[in-house]
Amino acid sequence: MSNASRRAFLKRASMLSVAGVATPWAINLAAMAEAAAATANDYKAIVCVFLYGGNDYANTLVPYDSASFNAYYNLRPTLAYQQSALTGTVLRPSSIPLDGSGMPRQYALAPELAPLLPIFNAGKMGVLLNVGTLVGPTTKQQYVQKSAPLPAKLFSHNDQQSEWQSSLPEGAESGWGGRLGDLFEAGNGSATFTCVNVSGNAVFLAGKQATQYQVSTSGPVPFTALEHPLFGSSAASAALQTLVTQPHSHFMQSDYARITQRAISANTVLSTALAGGATINTPFPAANGLGDQLKMVARMIASAPAIGAKRQVFFVSMGGFDTHDGLLTVHPGLLKSVADAVSAFYNATVELGVQNQVTTFTASDFGRTLSGNNDGSDHGWGSMHFMLGGAVQGGRYYGKPPAVASDGPDDVGQGRLLPTTSIEQYAATLGKWMGASDSDLLSLLPNLANYNAGTRNLGFV
Repeated sequence: MSNASRRAFLKRASMLSVAGVATPWAINLAAMAEAAAATANDYKAIVCVFLYGGNDYANTLVPYDSASFNAYYNLRPTLAYQQSALTGTVLRPSSIPLDGSGMPRQYALAPELAPLLPIFNAGKMGVLLNVGTLVGPTTKQQYVQKSAPLPAKLFSHNDQQSEWQSSLPEGAESGWGGRLGDLFEAGNGSATFTCVNVSGNAVFLAGKQATQYQVSTSGPVPFTALEHPLFGSSAASAALQTLVTQPHSHFMQSDYARITQRAISANTVLSTALAGGATINTPFPAANGLGDQLKMVARMIASAPAIGAKRQVFFVSMGGFDTHDGLLTVHPGLLKSVADAVSAFYNATVELGVQNQVTTFTASDFGRTLSGNNDGSDHGWGSMHFMLGGAVQGGRYYGKPPAVASDGPDDVGQGRLLPTTSIEQYAATLGKWMGASDSDLLSLLPNLANYNAGTRNLGFV
């Protein structure tokens, strides 16, 4: 191995091991104890629902007032909902938002999102308007003149997924969810369960120290040869466990052994906690992968007292949102799956009595173009997202409604929205609710300092 490769391996391996190598970041964490929830007596969790592919914003949150709907329909006549189909899902917020010209704007949820309407009406769901990746506040003139720094590789799936999850393009080594986990894991009974991924792997949950713990929709991933006698022999299983967990002088073998022991121990702890956790009677949708993931999150939240968790960050996801074609046939079904799964999860938190302690939020690579390409839409930028939970100041919109217009003040081409709210502000608001201090958030979110202190917290939770 080259020295550079060896250093990179050591850095990643130490992040994965329980007894990770001390780093300057770890030392800094010790000075952040007041924000690390180390003495917190309550429980809080955030749940990121990531929609891979770039969700079509215009057919998710549909412009409904006459002027906006007409512009929406004229810009995508082959893709638009009929206004009559939206009458049952019109959002009636506590205050009507005004666009940049001072005109009041009205929206409706896509009909397939109807299960979310009661949550919005109950004041437990908010809508974030025109949010996306930004380095700092950016005007259309600055974008056109290239006089303001912009996120790297706009409209690229991999890079924008990474920007959303980490504030950096593809290749980032940590995400903002994982960096929040760095703050909070010291206060948890087991640091292992601070950042939990039920959908595989994502940079969002990678911390400088905190490591995402991956589970399946049925629970911890078993080490089959140890749980069932290897070759029918318990002695063989015991020998295998010794081989894969014993310490070694070689750094690779040693780190591998620590990681393996961590996985074996976590499996035992979580299996026991889940088996003794509260029964969840809330029905989750059948044949719904996102629902299965969120049901496991609900089960882990119910088991949090048994594993000593006080702060947790969860990640679930769903793909299929790259709708360059077939938007009208594919997208409605995707939205229905999201609505059924997310509403069931919220109802499960109500059943468990933890709805005020769990905040769920959506995210995606980017929005899509308002102008259609016949039967689909192309990669965009800003988008609309939802926040749900008992602590959410819901029944209202956050951010600025974009003008629905071709080459309008919020359009950088084909209906690609120039975001007016950044991911950094979105993340900072959630992090503040979790217990991170203002100084912590400036350290965790590299672009947050580019925003005035008064605008960093969006106030939705």
